[in-house]
Amino acid sequence: MQFQTRMVLRASGTVSGWLGAILLALTFIPSILAAELATPVGAATQTSIATSSAGTRYGLFDWLDHRSKYDQDVFPDPFLVDDTASEEGEASFDWLHARGDDQHGDEVKVQVEKGFGLLTLELEVPYERDAESDETSQGFGNIDLGARYPVYQFVSGNGLVDSTLGVAMEVGIPVDSAVSKNTELAPQLFDDLKLGKHFTIQSIVGWSTLFGGGEDGGLQTFEYGFVFGYTISHEELPLPGVQQFIPMFELTGETELNKDDSGRNSLLGDVGFRLNLKPIGSIQPRPGIAFVFPIDEGGRAELHWGIFTSLVFEY
Repeated sequence: MQFQTRMVLRASGTVSGWLGAILLALTFIPSILAAELATPVGAATQTSIATSSAGTRYGLFDWLDHRSKYDQDVFPDPFLVDDTASEEGEASFDWLHARGDDQHGDEVKVQVEKGFGLLTLELEVPYERDAESDETSQGFGNIDLGARYPVYQFVSGNGLVDSTLGVAMEVGIPVDSAVSKNTELAPQLFDDLKLGKHFTIQSIVGWSTLFGGGEDGGLQTFEYGFVFGYTISHEELPLPGVQQFIPMFELTGETELNKDDSGRNSLLGDVGFRLNLKPIGSIQPRPGIAFVFPIDEGGRAELHWGIFTSLVFEY
């Protein structure tokens, strides 16, 4: 379920939307990979590569790998895109302010995530306010319940490539407000990929269906998102009180699959950073900020620009 305002969308093509997002994302990768994967492989690492990884496998059909960093906080907390990493305990407070043609919107979201082994459960409670000309709508959005779990992991012998494929499910429970009328069900697939010591890519696709009456009842939407992060440690960039500085770039989009606007696509991007600060006791603050911008016509109909601010507490 994409975290976004409910402003009216206008579209461009289905395939060109999400395929364009992938092609745009791929333009940023080669130069980063060249540096990340050029790390020299020492004798100890070569021995590790030559050694069978059979002893590291576990889980159903031995599809998981103990060497994976999936559950070790290597993936940054996203802004617009759904979180896919394993979380032990986390609370976040997010605010998106968006501006468009004679309209503006605000959405505030509180989210709590709790891990049970590799299973992560989440609860989201959003509040939305949208104003267009002389008309304003506001109220609590769907209360979202979610769960995600990894099903397959691949880790290269030298550890430079670490990929986790998983499944997720989100259910949106309506509260019968001006902005929440329909139940939403969204099964998802995700992949969290770590390349080298710094670079990460989080990818997610989902199929959303709205249940209930009204003009949105029965609407089906294909949703997708990509999060690119580059984690810089305190040793590499000694900012006071900061353990990790993470520049981030995201793409998030959706394509309607049925009804009158079948094929309508909306694609947004954002660029920002997150700071993983030094813990205060057992709690680590992780503030972040991003500038949101449209990429296609559907995105421009949704907003012209936006600011996303986020404060995450890991405990």
